[in-house]
Amino acid sequence: MAIAKHIELTTDSSVSFEAAIQEGLERASKTVDGIRSAWVKDQQVMVENGRVTLYRVNLKVTFVLQD
Repeated sequence: MAIAKHIELTTDSSVSFEAAIQEGLERASKTVDGIRSAWVKDQQVMVENGRVTLYRVNLKVTFVLQD
């Protein structure tokens, strides 16, 4: 029987929401084994002078605990 756990991550990118998600998952996979899924909890942008400067994503990442 597999047991899964969730962690929450906040990640950002100056390129896009998708880039923020990908970069966050790549970084998390360096220290967390068995990542199975991620749920985008929410998204937000940082704005300067009327322009989007940063895309931020809050993720819930699910991974399977090892025996």
